Amino acid sequence: MQSFRFPLGVGVALFLTGLLAFSDGIIIPTPPPDVPPPSQAPWLTIVYHRVTVRIEGGVVITHVDQEFRNDHPFPVEGTYVFPLPPGAVVQGFVLWVDGQPVEGEVLPADQARELYLEYLRRNRDPALLEYVGRDTFQARVFPIPAGGSRRIELEYAELLTPEGGVYRYRYPLNTERFSYRPLAEVRIEVELAGPVPLGAVYSPSHKVTVLRPEPTRATVSYSQADVLPDRDFFLYYSFAEEAVGMTLLTYALKGEDGWFLLLVTPTQTRGTPIPKDIVLVLDKSGSMEGEKIEQAKAAAQYILQHLGEEDRFGLIAFNEKVDRLTEGLAEATPDRISAAVAEVEKIYADGWTDIHGALLAAMDWLSSSQRPKYVIFLTDGLPTAGETDTGSIVRDVTGANVAGARLFAFGVGYDVDPQLLDLLAKENRGTASYVAPQEGLEGVLTSFYAKIAQPALTELSLDVQGVTLYDHYPRELPDLFYGGQLTLVGRFRGGGAATITLAGRRQGTQEVYTLQVEFPDQAQGADFLPRLWASRKVGYLLKRIVMEGESEELVQQIIELATRYGIATPYTSFLVEEDLAGAPPANFNIAAQPVVAARSAQQLAAAEAPQETGGVKEITGRVFLLIDGVWQESTYREGTETLGIQYLSDAYFQLLSELPEVAPILALGEEVVFRVGETFVHVGPAGLTELSPEQLAALRVEE
Repeated sequence: MQSFRFPLGVGVALFLTGLLAFSDGIIIPTPPPDVPPPSQAPWLTIVYHRVTVRIEGGVVITHVDQEFRNDHPFPVEGTYVFPLPPGAVVQGFVLWVDGQPVEGEVLPADQARELYLEYLRRNRDPALLEYVGRDTFQARVFPIPAGGSRRIELEYAELLTPEGGVYRYRYPLNTERFSYRPLAEVRIEVELAGPVPLGAVYSPSHKVTVLRPEPTRATVSYSQADVLPDRDFFLYYSFAEEAVGMTLLTYALKGEDGWFLLLVTPTQTRGTPIPKDIVLVLDKSGSMEGEKIEQAKAAAQYILQHLGEEDRFGLIAFNEKVDRLTEGLAEATPDRISAAVAEVEKIYADGWTDIHGALLAAMDWLSSSQRPKYVIFLTDGLPTAGETDTGSIVRDVTGANVAGARLFAFGVGYDVDPQLLDLLAKENRGTASYVAPQEGLEGVLTSFYAKIAQPALTELSLDVQGVTLYDHYPRELPDLFYGGQLTLVGRFRGGGAATITLAGRRQGTQEVYTLQVEFPDQAQGADFLPRLWASRKVGYLLKRIVMEGESEELVQQIIELATRYGIATPYTSFLVEEDLAGAPPANFNIAAQPVVAARSAQQLAAAEAPQETGGVKEITGRVFLLIDGVWQESTYREGTETLGIQYLSDAYFQLLSELPEVAPILALGEEVVFRVGETFVHVGPAGLTELSPEQLAALRVEE
């Protein structure tokens, strides 16, 4: 039997209820009886939360390491609980008391429920309601002195079953309400392996780093400091049978059009990446002087030093004069790269800004290229030399791009022209990104280049037979790169069997991949998809405003989507602080703050996961907004009739008993407005204290 040593005295009880999912490991505190109750629940501080996960195929081993500290001026004892996934098995769990191991025992599920409800009645804290009906590990923790801490480790095993070829791993990380202070460190590391090459590796919940050292292995990591985590960690993964894997996730409610996410991943089993041509165009005008020019030079040198052996490159620096620092496209030999790095080192900032001339020179170099070709364009200002008219610059540069290069523009600071950069990127099949003054330009550029360094397929096209896909983002498919994956999010109409066909070019040859899938009438597993789709659509609409100017129709679409799905935008500028049904905030003027809108559009349009926004919670696909201290479902409108139920009254517990699925909603707080069928229920300080059998029956029918 494997065991773990714990520096605390404990008595242990273990219970598995075999029902729903789970949440994070916490200690339910019990202050001494002679201590006056604190104004709020005396939660302990979770100092750190470290998780290591080993996944092989569908077998998962999760190891948890947590430290709890008592920051109260009195000793606290309590009960450690860790809800487990259905069917999970604690692997040889042993706690040590005075050097002796203590074995676990099983606690019946009804006793577990009473544990949570007793705490709720005693402390008026509904947070633990989301635990009701969930598989849970429990351990008694003896008094922790004021200022003292305790470390707890736990390891459990589970077996994941794929649905449609997709595995979903979930780890409980919602500790926001259960820690007295922010966590100093949160870290999750996943080692993922399989017998065949991995396909999609995707987290809809957290911004993760994914490394793929081998086709059959990947490392996924997430870390953050000084944080109160407010959502569980999800990881989706699949295995690929072809050189390009396609993975489909769907979400659909009966009678409504559904949402889909298509993940396209090259498996790197087909030899080396496609050789590419790349031209770096660096602004060296006077406004770049100082840290910006040094970071730009460092990023350019990084890119040069990480070119592939068969790549070609060009280097242009410009102010009012266009300096061609290479003689056209140069082979990426060690000598030529060293010479180019030395030329970059000599660059200094002064003068005006001839964007038009610099980009025409880049397109001229690429005009006869038959390879994947990319222009990386960096500027921090407006065109002030040569041609300065936005329309003329876009028209001329696009006309000169006869070879179909992709242009990636990076605007630095708040003095750039986002309309110009967005139009240049759009018309030349690239993207525009905006770097705030406090951001590290070097890190942004090097991270970007790492994603496009190894082309796998270019000129992608998608065809779907059997269902209708619409309103998808991105609107135009980008190239596909090794080490990354394409995420296409949209809506679908119809259902049943369908065939997805992806075509692309590799070194002049057309390659075609197909996937046979099922689009269901109902599918609620990937309930994050509506918010992810809405985020990308809002980003698309904001880009249209940046390029075309404001219109009442576009602004209203943004406000409606932001309100329904809890998305912060320049027009809702923290959503819950504004009039949800009204006009843009009085202090927002897109003409005066175009870069704010462009930057927001960039982030939303490229979102890989639903937006993380304070004051917004997503529960089983339903969005709740914190407005004036009340959690309201986003579909609720002021003035709508509600059924009032008094918090912690008999009616409250009747509702919980009859509709246990609302427990995670009630766990939001003491005042919540949410929908049951066609009725909105308002739990709060006033309302019914008891529900009649007829009222309960009506709620059951509606739900």
